[in-house]
Amino acid sequence: MTVNEENKISRRKAIGGISTGIAAAVAAPALSANAQNQSPDKLQDPTNKYPRPPFNSQSQPWPGLAGKMSPVPDHGEKSYKGSGRLMGRKALITGGDSGMGRAAAIAYAREGADVAINYLPAEEADAREVIALIKEAGRKAVAIPGDLTDEAFCKRLVEEAVRGLGGLDILVSNAAMQQTKPSILDITTEQFDRTMKTNVYAPFWIIKAALPHLQPGSAIIGTTSVQATDPSAELYDYAQTKAATTSYVRSLAKQLAPKGIRVNGVAPGPIWTPLQVSGGATQEKLQQFGGDTPMGRPGQPAELASIYVQLAASDASYSTGQIYGAAGGSGQP
Repeated sequence: MTVNEENKISRRKAIGGISTGIAAAVAAPALSANAQNQSPDKLQDPTNKYPRPPFNSQSQPWPGLAGKMSPVPDHGEKSYKGSGRLMGRKALITGGDSGMGRAAAIAYAREGADVAINYLPAEEADAREVIALIKEAGRKAVAIPGDLTDEAFCKRLVEEAVRGLGGLDILVSNAAMQQTKPSILDITTEQFDRTMKTNVYAPFWIIKAALPHLQPGSAIIGTTSVQATDPSAELYDYAQTKAATTSYVRSLAKQLAPKGIRVNGVAPGPIWTPLQVSGGATQEKLQQFGGDTPMGRPGQPAELASIYVQLAASDASYSTGQIYGAAGGSGQP
């Protein structure tokens, strides 16, 4: 090899090394910036992540307020961090003032969605907090108070949500009525009727009103329960409605799949929400609530937020007719 040839090879290596160095220098800041924006995700024992029983005896008039519970439930107000998975989407959530509905509303907003929430007028204090959190995330927030046992209101609810959001592509049917009674003899026709209308009729009315607005790629999510498959003796009427919810999710998913609309359900176990302190559990059960699960504690609404996000996100496009459980090791969705 001549001296000139050696010089050419050395020159090529040098240029190649410079090019590699430039590429690395360009990539390094980007990688470094991404790393700096992400806080370390430390492992945490789920059994002691949240409060465990015994809990203080407490009672509120139905439907109850999360802000008056002890301890106050965690809906992800401080912990949920979005990543743009629902950017530009438009969601309507019933029962969005507290519980899983509130957790979903917070998560959806931080994932980039505009959100309308429905709630009873008595829950205005909780609802205001949710609306503020949605706006804080830089998204449009629409508050629509009203009683879902009224068919006319259910139709109006969808109309107002579509008008306020500029469309609709996610529907979360989450609101529910739950009152514990030791015997079927203690359940009045009035209570039975209200439970059925809130938990079964309302989703029927709302979905019918929403369907003309839903395009392929839209998602419907129903909140069911482990009560659908493992009902408690004292929740005779409520458990029936959750079995109905599980069934309508699976039936409607088959009906709407050819239209490109997905339908799924979330089946929580014992979750710390106002349902429990406003007549949904006896005081004895409330004080030990969730203690009989393998994790030894109730779940918090924040622990289900990511499930609602996943079921609404476009990358879950092959999931429909599914029931996703979250019960601390108990229950079968």
